[in-house]
Amino acid sequence: MKALKDLTYGIVGLGIMGGSFAKAIRRNVLSRNGSAGKIYACNRSTACLSMAKEEGVVDRTFTSDKVSEMLPECDVVFVCLYPHATLDFMKEHRNEFKSGAVVTDISGVKGIFEKELPAILRPDVDFVIGHPMAGGEKEGYAASRAEFFENHNYILCTQSFNKEENLVMMRNLVTEMGFTRITETTCDIHDWKIGFTSQLCHVIASALVESAEDPEITAFGGGSFEDLTRIALINAPLWTELFISNKEKLVSHIEKFESRINEFKNAIQTEDSEKLKALLEDTREKRMNMGSVRVKV
Repeated sequence: MKALKDLTYGIVGLGIMGGSFAKAIRRNVLSRNGSAGKIYACNRSTACLSMAKEEGVVDRTFTSDKVSEMLPECDVVFVCLYPHATLDFMKEHRNEFKSGAVVTDISGVKGIFEKELPAILRPDVDFVIGHPMAGGEKEGYAASRAEFFENHNYILCTQSFNKEENLVMMRNLVTEMGFTRITETTCDIHDWKIGFTSQLCHVIASALVESAEDPEITAFGGGSFEDLTRIALINAPLWTELFISNKEKLVSHIEKFESRINEFKNAIQTEDSEKLKALLEDTREKRMNMGSVRVKV
């Protein structure tokens, strides 16, 4: 495969993530002397395509009904759609990808890909299952930023059918885009851990907001409520799909959380200060041992 700066990249779905990929590739990969690389983008609506073209982020744009003209030109394709829509896209356009192309996704669940991809893929097209652990709460291309990826984690769920040279290319590409840590794991482990660190957190944040009886409660906020509920500014259709697609693992995490919160409830209700203090001390120690504690200064 050619050097990263000389590849043609295709972005399917130019929302906040697709736009951020395009901007990161443009700024960190292609903005070099002698670069022959290009970025093509496909999207259903045209407003974001026009904006990306005017900003110089992409070289060519295609509406969804013209994607068959874009795919044969692309060496690397980022499919930035919802999980099931990504699989549907792969099925519908299976025969339109360039021979030797590397295709990847951004989905928050991976088990469905491991199950269905082998029957979809052509032998000359490699699909590298990936998950960028970055983004923002707002939606749409206008909210996209290359900076979202700086110093963040990228997860790769490598498969037996992946070619090593394509995995090397993806590792190098995401590193150049700004990701500083690449975690390689199985789809099952990915879904279990993301079910806890991401999906459960979104459920808890949403439940906390739903439990508020006073719409003016934030007048008494000191930061705790705001920090805990930032992610409750949620894309309902996307997260509904993510929750249900990972329901077995997510429900297991919810049940464990319910058990723990009942421990706190019972200790408070019975005024068992020793039990409560022991729980809080254990919580502090466990959280410190987990690492990645963010302290505001």
